[in-house]
Amino acid sequence: MLLVYLYHMKCLIIDDNKIARTTMKKLASQVNDLEVVGECSSAMEAYNILQQHPVDLLLLDIEMPGMTGLELTRNLGRERPLIIFTTSKKNYAVEAFELNVADYLVKPGMPARFLLALEKARELLDSNKNEIKMNEDEFIFIRDSNIVRRLKTDDILFAEAMGDYVKIHTAQRFYAIHITLKSVEERLSTKKFMRVHRSYIVALSKIDTIQEGALVINGKPIPVADAYRSQVNKRMNIL
Repeated sequence: MLLVYLYHMKCLIIDDNKIARTTMKKLASQVNDLEVVGECSSAMEAYNILQQHPVDLLLLDIEMPGMTGLELTRNLGRERPLIIFTTSKKNYAVEAFELNVADYLVKPGMPARFLLALEKARELLDSNKNEIKMNEDEFIFIRDSNIVRRLKTDDILFAEAMGDYVKIHTAQRFYAIHITLKSVEERLSTKKFMRVHRSYIVALSKIDTIQEGALVINGKPIPVADAYRSQVNKRMNIL
């Protein structure tokens, strides 16, 4: 099968281990349309470079002196490149996927697994760049079982924390994803969404009524915590 990709993908390798960087470069050199534009031995070095020279993809180690790969990901914010974590430890996988990364590779990575991770990143990149004049707040990517799915934020009614998972509700169905509500809140536009309770984020435009101190969305009452009540009233222009 011939895979035709729409965009040349530029990547940066970040790992404090020189041998690991060399191995990753050799793997990357075997992939058409993937260009390694640089390598960094620390997350702080990478952060400074990325402020001036954006790339499409980071091949990023997690455990590094100073700033970790997880901390770098958070510090880069919403407009960060796609990220494939490359690490020798399996125990960071849950925390990594909460950051909505493209994939998580455990070193030493097999070439076939490396190619699969790149294909996932490529699909996300092509999908992003094919969105004509689409505002960055108009969709998010969620991991639905083994599929990374694009979800329009206009379809979201509310998000509900359920233990280690968050249910993202739409009019048709809900998606249960392994993530924190705080991480979901960071990805949603503050112009359209609001935290109203430690367990709920709502789409302001989807609120139908307010009854007995609760917001009603699509027939479901959403509790409003006292700490958020005055802010909710202000945002909704309640007289």
